[in-house]
Amino acid sequence: MTDLYRTIHNPSEGLYKEKGSKFIAFAYSVSSEDEIKERMVFLQKQFHDARHHCYAWRLGANMERYRVNDDGEPSGSAGNPIFGQIQSRNLTNILVVVIRYFGGTLLGVGGLINAYRSASSDALDQTRIVEQKVYDRLNVQFDYPQMNSVMKIIKDLDLSFENQEFDLKCSLTLKVWKRKMDLVYAQLSLIKGCKLSRVE
Repeated sequence: MTDLYRTIHNPSEGLYKEKGSKFIAFAYSVSSEDEIKERMVFLQKQFHDARHHCYAWRLGANMERYRVNDDGEPSGSAGNPIFGQIQSRNLTNILVVVIRYFGGTLLGVGGLINAYRSASSDALDQTRIVEQKVYDRLNVQFDYPQMNSVMKIIKDLDLSFENQEFDLKCSLTLKVWKRKMDLVYAQLSLIKGCKLSRVE
């Protein structure tokens, strides 16, 4: 289980031309399959006159979920070369789409592999690769007199929180870097009457 992953900082575009065919690549940082579907629908509408919309994506800090799609190109000639560029840069939470306008001349499988790889590589070269932390959430419930003790730990450990309710009974949800979770849990557990539960 990793608590860091690499993805891209901002959306980017790439381009490759070969024998009249044009390969336009788009790279996006994404966090869910729903977001990927939205991106694909947008691009398919925007480039509705293109012959192929090929793509590859990978999700999760452990890189366990991925998909490739040749969209009518010969099997293995589009999605896999795109995915290869994602793999070679060790990226996840990423979608790369390559849109092809056919130029009238067949490129052959080798030519297609090179074209889809080159367009994807160009798009990924146009953006900055960043390292992101994996966060878990921890719900903290406590009585109002414990407020200062809880807030001191939050300040000392530089934590952020959301969904707070401060009344006689207080509740808040902490956003905790996975690497710090055991430490945060241990410190808050020392506060009498403080109830902790991990948020799925």
